[in-house]
This record gives sequence, C-alpha cells and structure tokens, in this order.
Amino acid sequence: MTRFLLTRVLDMVPVVLGVSVAAFLVIHLVPGDPARLLLGFRADPEAVAALNHRLGLDRPLPTQYWDFVSRAARLDFGESLRSTDPVGATIARRGVPSLLLVLYSLLLTVAIAVPLATLAAARRGGLVDQAIRVLTTVTFVMPGFWLGLLLIELASLRLGLLPTSGYGGTLTEHLASLTLPALTTALGLAPLVLRQLRANVIDTLGAEYVEAARARGLGTFRVLRRHVVRNSVMSTVTLLGIIAGVLLSVNVIVENVFAIPGLGTLLVTAVSQRDYPVVQALTLFFGLAVVSASLLTDLCYALLDPRVRL
Repeated sequence: MTRFLLTRVLDMVPVVLGVSVAAFLVIHLVPGDPARLLLGFRADPEAVAALNHRLGLDRPLPTQYWDFVSRAARLDFGESLRSTDPVGATIARRGVPSLLLVLYSLLLTVAIAVPLATLAAARRGGLVDQAIRVLTTVTFVMPGFWLGLLLIELASLRLGLLPTSGYGGTLTEHLASLTLPALTTALGLAPLVLRQLRANVIDTLGAEYVEAARARGLGTFRVLRRHVVRNSVMSTVTLLGIIAGVLLSVNVIVENVFAIPGLGTLLVTAVSQRDYPVVQALTLFFGLAVVSASLLTDLCYALLDPRVRL
C-alpha cells in the first residue's frame, strides 16, 4: 500500500508543476500591461512602473516564477490589490462555505443517484426505468443558473421553505441556505453517477454469485443491498472523486446565483476587478484541489479493492 501511494504521489508531481505554471501565466496572458490595466490608460508612467515593480513584473520570467512558487510553498500569496488583505487568509475564510457546499452537493448526489440507479436497473426497460432516465436527462441538460432560479421560485418564493440567497450566521442557517444550491448542483451531477451505477448494477445482476444468492431464497431487496450495490460502486467512487475535485470551480455559477460568499464569488469579483494575486492564488488552489481529489480517489479505490494495489 505504501509503495502504491508513493507511486501515485510521484505521478502527481508533473501535474502539480503544470498547474503552478498555468497559475503563474494567468497574469502574463492578459493582453496589454497588467499595471496599466489596473491604473487606467491615462495613468502616470511612473505610477505604472512602480506598480510593475511592486508586482515583480519588471523581473525576468524565470525569476518571477521561482518567486511565485517559493512563496506559494509557504502559503504566501501576497496581498489583494483592492482590499490589501492577505490573499491566503481571504481564501481560507471564503473557502469554508465552498467546502460545505461541495460536501453537501456530494451527499445529495449520492442520495439521489444510488436509489434511483438501483430501482432503474431492477426495472430495466420498464416504465419506471424510462421515467427515471427521462427526468434525469432533463435536469442534466438544464443550465445550472436556470435550474437554480426555478428552485428559488418554487421552494423560496412560493412555498417559503428555504432562503433565496446568502449564507446565514449559524450552522442551521448555513445548512438551510446551502440546501437549494447543493440541490441545484446535485440534480445536475446525479444523472452522471446514476447512469454509470445503473450500468454496473445491470452487469452485476448477471453475475453467478447473484444467481446463487437468489437460488438460496434471498429476497430481491436483500440481494440488491448485500450483493449487487456493494459490488457495483467501485467505478462510481472514481467518478465521485473526479466530481469532488471539479466542484469547487463548477460551483462558481451556483455561488453567484445564490449569493454565497465562497470561492466562486471571490473569483468572479477578482477577475472583474483585475485583482491578479487573488486570481493567481485561486487558479493554483482549484488546480491543486483537482489533483488532491484524484489522489484521494486512488487511495480509496485501493482500500476498497486490494487488487488495485497490485
């Protein structure tokens, strides 16, 4: 297990380097002089030169990259150009709502996909199977912002069950405020998990050990719960790991629709204000989140199936 883990970590090193290069180049790929874009085209040349020196843009690119990586290794991303707050502290503060939203979305995705996939596979080709596939296809192709607005209209404005936006001040208020955003994300992601799990359940239903369990007189529900679903979720774990890694960046739209003070709204604000240190740090953070999620997924997969380690 240790050898497997070390191998996977070493495989991630080139990916991490690529992510750091991409995050570093964010400020250099913007057309024009970033300092002049920040200060305005009528800014004094001395002020532009001073800002370039402050941002370190007047040094050679290799020196700038090394400085960026060395500071990032110490979790030092500098200060925001707009608020002058430390970027690392801002990301840590704004990352809590985003992380809660990701976990909540994954929980709802599993709660929706697993029972529906099992039911659809058990009734393969029937009316229930077709209805589940049609309904999940509708939620999958529907844009996230439009689905979120529909849920706000139904659950908040008409029924008055949940807040329309915000984050709240207590844990209960946090969960209430994140329910609609998490449900919006889950309804869009559940069809992906459902379709894969349904196919796996159908394949497992034809296995010999399942036929043997039925021959021993076990009921359908017991066979599904003890033998079919547990042996069908392996590849689904991989899919959930990938989804968890990209959710932080995917939730940018959802966070802005529901006005959640997370990393998504921070990224949109930083881009609109040309706050380059924040944009660089968030780009690096989102990339490393995907890499970390992939590594954790491989670890979980190896723990669930010892054959993977070999």
